[in-house]
Amino acid sequence: MEKYRKIIIDTEGSDKGPEMMIRGVAEALRAHPTLSVVLVGKRALIEGECEKLGVAPERVEIIEANDVITNYDSPATAIFGKPDSTLVVALSALAERDDIDGMINAGNTGALIAGAMRFLSAPDRVRPALCAVLPGANGNFTCLVDTGATVDCTPAVLHHFARLGSDFMKKYYAIDEPKVALLSNGAESTKGNKAVKEAYPLLEADGDISFIGNFEGTRALSGECDVLVADGFAGNQVLKVSEGIARRIITDIVKYSKKTGEENIMKLVGYLMGIYDFNSLGGGILLGIRKPVIKAHGAANEQSIVSTSGILLNMLENKSVFDEKNHIH
Repeated sequence: MEKYRKIIIDTEGSDKGPEMMIRGVAEALRAHPTLSVVLVGKRALIEGECEKLGVAPERVEIIEANDVITNYDSPATAIFGKPDSTLVVALSALAERDDIDGMINAGNTGALIAGAMRFLSAPDRVRPALCAVLPGANGNFTCLVDTGATVDCTPAVLHHFARLGSDFMKKYYAIDEPKVALLSNGAESTKGNKAVKEAYPLLEADGDISFIGNFEGTRALSGECDVLVADGFAGNQVLKVSEGIARRIITDIVKYSKKTGEENIMKLVGYLMGIYDFNSLGGGILLGIRKPVIKAHGAANEQSIVSTSGILLNMLENKSVFDEKNHIH
């Protein structure tokens, strides 16, 4: 019998409620035979949903937590002020228990970052970053970092994020020398805001990364770089605008197909959805902490939980992603 990989899941925080999260977990357990889960939330609700969905009891552990950190809570205040919240309980269990390998959360991003810094900081106390893996034009992938963990960055933090992203792409995608670019409003080294212009020479002088210069937003999905570095504000906008444009184009194609009766176009829609739909892509990966944590989209559906679980399992199986200190850094 294969050894189970146990991940902990915060059932609260999603825009669609805990019932959707539990349905997603049930589908993930069917899709991934080596997966077992620890579900954090309201015990009676979780037990009722799991029984209704026919989830095997031996693959589910429940930890009761009845408080919730909402998107309106101040992240740092909530992490310290709501010790019985599902997020704090889940992060604490992940940090303390050796049998729990990773975590999925779909709630307050800022609170997740603050909680990860409190419970899962690496030995050298590096600042965590939230990365998203974007599809490139040539079937390759680009690590966009940061996508919301730190909205205001110093040049040193941007340099640090470049190193985290490069290390991740080396270890997870086995790219020997990931090409690193810096998001700016022009290709020239003199373009960008103060932090970007001052970060440019830091990246250029770092012999441990392969820096290829500034990229404008139009090249974010080109596949020309393996790592695209941005502050969390700009990176989050690149991510959300890309999602919005992809969704709009796919919707227009579906409308055209219905109007013309060209059913073959739906094959194209399925292909594009597999590439650009955020539910298929999974979620954001926290870099620079001791155990893997994935932030699912707040509007995630059941398929997103399946995809995110798969990514987490792949990271756990690919032991080279974690160094001897057990963190991506």
